[in-house]
Amino acid sequence: MRSSGVLQVDCEVVVPFFDIDMMEVVWHGHYVKYLEMARCALLDKIGHNYTQMRDAGYAWPVIDLQLRYICGATFGQKLIVRADLVEWENRLKIHYLISDFATGERMTRASSVQVAVEIASREMQMASPRVFVNAVEAALP
Repeated sequence: MRSSGVLQVDCEVVVPFFDIDMMEVVWHGHYVKYLEMARCALLDKIGHNYTQMRDAGYAWPVIDLQLRYICGATFGQKLIVRADLVEWENRLKIHYLISDFATGERMTRASSVQVAVEIASREMQMASPRVFVNAVEAALP
């Protein structure tokens, strides 16, 4: 069973025509885009988005991404993409769940891991920068 996160955000996505493949389902690579949309909404909720990360002197590359496809989404289908913050003190780990908006049926599970890299030195940080940790702690209920 997956661990629960401390903060969550739901993002609605309606599958556009240009995301489907010849089998009339969303091409597997487009799911990463849906995850990114939810991740950006979560970072906005935290109050420390990619622009603020960069301005603080850090890049946050994805170093691990895992997806499990359960059921393919189709053109025009309305989805809910939930991003769930799981870890933030040493790395940024987010769990995702993509579900059908109308039925709640689970369609895709995923997780991503990002680490802070100091832009000036290009050195990976062994702990998340204090500015990010403070933003998460301030956003906690």
